[in-house]
Amino acid sequence: MSEFKNVTAVKKANVYFEGKVTSRTIIFEDGERKTLGIMLPGDYEFGTGDKEIMEILGGSMDVKLPDSDKFVTYKEGDTFTVPANSKFSLVIKEVADYCCSYIKE
Repeated sequence: MSEFKNVTAVKKANVYFEGKVTSRTIIFEDGERKTLGIMLPGDYEFGTGDKEIMEILGGSMDVKLPDSDKFVTYKEGDTFTVPANSKFSLVIKEVADYCCSYIKE
């Protein structure tokens, strides 16, 4: 889906790593939450509370998921899932556009 309808957009941006990673939160009528964001080149580590599904909308990212010892490249059109209460590492070599869905379990 290329657009979301009937959502609430949170005005304040989520800003990480000195502005190299930013996102905006959108909330659906049923309470589902997603973020739409941009990552500039760099190395990052994130922690999760909820399970996350990351959809790459543009660019690419090298991702090391929990319990893995290697990075895998995901590019536009790809998705990957990160378990709840875990950490994952990213290497961004070009600007990456993404949508992150938060799944309550």
